[in-house]
Amino acid sequence: MANIPQSLTMNSPYQQQPSPSINPGGGGGAAAPINVERRMQSAEQLVLELGHPDSRENALLELSKKRELFQYLAPLLWNSFGTIAALLQEIVLIYPALSPPTLTSAQSNRVCNALALLQCVASHHETRMLFLNAHIPLYLYPFLNTTSKNRPFEYLRLTSLGVIGALVKVDDTEVIGFLLSTEIIPLCLRTMEMGSELSKTVATFIVQKILLDDVGLDYICTTAERFYAVGRVLGNMVAALAEQPSPRLLKHIIRCYLRLSDNPRACDALRNALPDMLRDGTFSSCLREDLTTRRWLQQLILNVGGPRVAGLQAGAAFDHMMINDDLNLSASV
Repeated sequence: MANIPQSLTMNSPYQQQPSPSINPGGGGGAAAPINVERRMQSAEQLVLELGHPDSRENALLELSKKRELFQYLAPLLWNSFGTIAALLQEIVLIYPALSPPTLTSAQSNRVCNALALLQCVASHHETRMLFLNAHIPLYLYPFLNTTSKNRPFEYLRLTSLGVIGALVKVDDTEVIGFLLSTEIIPLCLRTMEMGSELSKTVATFIVQKILLDDVGLDYICTTAERFYAVGRVLGNMVAALAEQPSPRLLKHIIRCYLRLSDNPRACDALRNALPDMLRDGTFSSCLREDLTTRRWLQQLILNVGGPRVAGLQAGAAFDHMMINDDLNLSASV
């Protein structure tokens, strides 16, 4: 490790310090700290190699495979000179292959290794907000906007969604507000419509986490267009699951509907818009082993089956909003 700059190791808060509780006579007590130290040195060396084009591809592969072993990899990636820039360079270099869709498997694998390291940064409590404040998620949006169903593109979308999923996994209104301001919902809805089952599941999870935040629920239910856009995609997914059931995906869809029913106007609209297949027992066998989701579905049906909002027919609240929007638009022309 003689070739590692001192700035990476000397007085670093991420360097493993010797444990004062090691028993010199025990023999095995020092093994764990030594192993941790070796892993840290290995991580530092690989991070250094990210800065060199000739060694970057292998460093990306090794770090992405071993990222769970390196406890302080995220702060190391963020604070090492030029490392985040190198990862962003890997992303930008792929843009020309998106349209027309010429992305190869080798290109997809390489950029997905870079995305895996960015997911590590997005997941870590010390670097999450730094990552967000730098607006790095925006670099991933062109990947989510692709429509090719070829395997390299599907892998690219799935890994990109993993980065966004890492951000929303921790409940944080600031994260939700940022994502809403950058129009993440339409990108998720696109994947929910045309992605693989796994991509649909991750995209629906992201929408679910956004809805579970009050800011996210208010955002989607503020206009009829947003509500019906989400509702239409969820309804189409339910219809597709009747043909090819997926308990994991269905769970997230039901949770989205249940959260929408917490909004009075959305709940009123759902009395007509909720798919009949969620009411008539179509998915009983699919949910037989999932008590939590069955309870969510029962609560959803109870919510939308209750008395209508006074003075409104089902869906009238959003219909009224759409009429007002049209009038306002006409007045402004």
